[in-house]
Amino acid sequence: MFNNFFLEKIILPVGDFCLRTTFIKELHYWRNTIANLNDEALKELQKQRLQKLLQHTLATIPFYQQQNIQLTNNPYADIKQFPIMHKSLMKQNIHNLLIHDEKKMIKEGTSGSSGIHGEVYMTACEDRNYQAVQTFLWEWSGYKIGRPMLQTGIAINRGWIKSVKDTLFKTSYVNAYNLSYENIVQTLKDAQKNKKEFFGGYASSLNLFAEIAIKENIHIKFKGILAWGDKLFDHYKKNIIQAFGNPLITELYGTTEGFVISATCEVGNYHLMTPQCYVELLDKDGNEVQPGDLGHVVVTRLDAFSFPLIRFYLGDLAIKEEETKKCTCGRHFPLLKKVIGRDTDIVHTPNGKPLIVHFFASLFGNYGEITQFRVIQKIKDEIEIEYIPSSTFYPEILEIINQEMFSKAQEKFNIKYTEVNFIPPTPSGKPQIIQNLITQKLVS
Repeated sequence: MFNNFFLEKIILPVGDFCLRTTFIKELHYWRNTIANLNDEALKELQKQRLQKLLQHTLATIPFYQQQNIQLTNNPYADIKQFPIMHKSLMKQNIHNLLIHDEKKMIKEGTSGSSGIHGEVYMTACEDRNYQAVQTFLWEWSGYKIGRPMLQTGIAINRGWIKSVKDTLFKTSYVNAYNLSYENIVQTLKDAQKNKKEFFGGYASSLNLFAEIAIKENIHIKFKGILAWGDKLFDHYKKNIIQAFGNPLITELYGTTEGFVISATCEVGNYHLMTPQCYVELLDKDGNEVQPGDLGHVVVTRLDAFSFPLIRFYLGDLAIKEEETKKCTCGRHFPLLKKVIGRDTDIVHTPNGKPLIVHFFASLFGNYGEITQFRVIQKIKDEIEIEYIPSSTFYPEILEIINQEMFSKAQEKFNIKYTEVNFIPPTPSGKPQIIQNLITQKLVS
């Protein structure tokens, strides 16, 4: 526990002082105050924060000042006057949604898991507060800052700052671009040897590790599992429980745009982080759905004022829970009945290497010449990519993308490109980035 004390009492406070951020203060606030609020106090806190955000937005943000919105004393009614912010609308009005000079802010690229990329901005303090809420939820799995952890991600070059952070936090970072069978086996053996206690990453990548651990009879026990990025399906959970010694699994639902929406507790229920975001579940006409019904997820971040994201459309579906239902875990955060995810298929190279959705989403995010794309696998030896070109598209860019793809995958394979005018969405309205039309088993 010394490492945790050293980080929380010395390193992180010094970092906050130097960066003029409030990570530790915000983390303590969530741990010691928000976590102990009752139902009514949580409702009142959300109402106050929503009202403050809407007032601030109309007073300072040009885009919303043009919308002819009149506020009352009821923020839950007032917010219905605000337009739903689709990613395309956000991109068209990016400079009219900012308060500060964008050069003085942190730019975050959206995940691109829908096949459409965008960007959002936040101050360093807002970014660190977002991380504080995430850390608060990580602790539901038993995690404490500085405990040994294995983590998958898509940042190829961690850089010296993140490398130092990984060392201090005892985190072993695994590049999700290179999840070959052999690399997964070696990573599991290293984690076993180094006694990693927690394992976090994209749900689909965690499942791959679990499948291979079972197949290779690698016995490794994790105290907690943190799953994010894509849907943690029941068959994923079954594999993870079998492979990793029945760990406590926390499924996180959030976005790179700064929303910390919900997390599952030890009972398995989704708790909404109402002090950080306001969630609407809407039907196709924009009306709030009834408990038990499926609705489109629309979210508003309550603690970001420099680039307010109000009624941001995620393209996900979720089922609303009865407001009166309580969780036996004892937490007072309201519940979401179920998060509906797309079963994000994994395509495989001819040699059997799995390529998850984030492999393609991160790669294509570097090329503005492609507006939208979808990856389709119909046969083992070929991957087809449908794409919608942008105004800056030129044919040679496809070969450039190929070379980067081969480099990241460390393997060459046949790619067939097809230019299209439209990529059909899933029932949620979210484009399907990967469509695997063949049955593909994991092979060594």
